Amino acid sequence: MVNTNEINEFMPLREVVFLTLRKSILRGELLPGERLMEISLANKLGVSRTPIREAIRMLEHEGLVVMKPRRGAQVAKITVQELNDVLEVRKSLETLAILKACERMTEENIAAMRRAEKAFEALVADKDSDLTELAEADVAFHDTIYQGTKNRRLIQILANLREQMYRFRIEYLKDAEMRSSLVTEHKAIIEAVCSRDADKAVECITEQIDHQQRAINASIEATSEV
Repeated sequence: MVNTNEINEFMPLREVVFLTLRKSILRGELLPGERLMEISLANKLGVSRTPIREAIRMLEHEGLVVMKPRRGAQVAKITVQELNDVLEVRKSLETLAILKACERMTEENIAAMRRAEKAFEALVADKDSDLTELAEADVAFHDTIYQGTKNRRLIQILANLREQMYRFRIEYLKDAEMRSSLVTEHKAIIEAVCSRDADKAVECITEQIDHQQRAINASIEATSEV
């Protein structure tokens, strides 16, 4: 069912369905290549097929869904170009964020960052953790950096980009080795911020994003060869 607690009562139903399906795609709950069956989705969300059909068209316009002859709508596969576009923007914004965080983070912000890192590390150590939990914990760590910038507009822009990043986060967190690397990288970022070493902090955040880009590229290439 659509969660009515998260929607505006004046929002058109097609928009509600669109946002619900979009979130499921970005968070990896609907997988790349998965077919979107109108009847099944209508039953699951408790709506008619019309808003489902309209929402699918909107998702197609965003590039999150593709229409296949004789197969209908499918979740679009992650492409190298899409990855590179998003990470190019992310790298620029996170570089600015880490610079401002080094200047402006308070002891309270740093304590929050340490707690977020510990929470992520604990989830990595827990073999029962699922990908969504890990992704949320990674998001929470980076959010502490954004909050430390004290720049509301930058925080808002990064929050919007976060949704675009979700599909990619799920991809690289599938790799257990990548999770362990993230723990090490998070700790290096904390050390650089605590010492107010802006150059080192930028180097750490850049290396982390580059590492993720290589890992996801390898995953995309491996999938395309199957």
